[in-house]
Amino acid sequence: MKWNVLKDMHKLYECGKIKRKPSFVNDSYIAHLIHSTKELCALRKEVIIPEGSTFRQTYEKLYFDKFISYKTFLEDNDLIKPQTRFEHSDIEQLIDIKTQMDSGSLKLLREQILKANETVRGISFMFFKNEKYLDDKKSLIEAIEKILQVPELPSGKDKQYLYVVPCKSAKAIILCENLYFLRVPERVKNFNIELWFAGGYNISMLENVDTRNLPIYYSCDWDYHGLNIFDLVKAKVPQIELLFPNANPVGIIESEHNSHWKKAHAPETLSGLNTDLFSLQEKHLIQQLISDNSWIIEESNDITEMIKMKMLKLS
Repeated sequence: MKWNVLKDMHKLYECGKIKRKPSFVNDSYIAHLIHSTKELCALRKEVIIPEGSTFRQTYEKLYFDKFISYKTFLEDNDLIKPQTRFEHSDIEQLIDIKTQMDSGSLKLLREQILKANETVRGISFMFFKNEKYLDDKKSLIEAIEKILQVPELPSGKDKQYLYVVPCKSAKAIILCENLYFLRVPERVKNFNIELWFAGGYNISMLENVDTRNLPIYYSCDWDYHGLNIFDLVKAKVPQIELLFPNANPVGIIESEHNSHWKKAHAPETLSGLNTDLFSLQEKHLIQQLISDNSWIIEESNDITEMIKMKMLKLS
């Protein structure tokens, strides 16, 4: 749901009616309230709350607190403009980035972003898990630049840079598919782990990295794309090993995930992935994920337990 729709829904909650707008009545959730649950009624010029409707209870339960939180954040950071059309998930991501900036946990990464002269697509992959997500989203890009306190991001599409949270006495390296664990490095501090992030498929720079003869492990989403990237990484860093996940799987459809297994009718083919890369335990898990049409989100794992299990097997 976009911010302008949520804002109109709040006004409707307060006033009982609002002017009919295409952007409002064409929203899928609002259309559901109008046509399916009948909690709202769309007239020729207005949208109203009909007598006996449970709309206010529904709104209070699902959206009231979110609206207040989003409104406060956008106002405090001077991000409300007439043309603001952020998705609610965009606002939540901006809030998370601001929280990380305020806590100082993004300080090192911000310095590397500046040094690398990172591009819009690079930032898009870091924070939105899709390098094309920010394409043509000028207001959202400007909001990110403002919160990260960086100058205008270049629009180049081929920038590649390795981001590192260094460790002076590193005993191992973990290359992460996504940025999340680099934003919470305290989780691996007691293990003397150095965290790397290259950016999903943007791994060409790994051909020239120096692992300093340290063990190196790969942490990723256990979905088709995450495990396919591991194959590409392995070709460039042959000694890298896969960390085994410990989080619960979630449904691909239910979570609206966009990485789908291939050959789902034949889980034993491992979706066409390189079977030589995986142990029997890993193959069994992949087959189960394919059979259940589910995946495991990288950041939902307990990274300390993944490290412990890997070290236990090596000892």
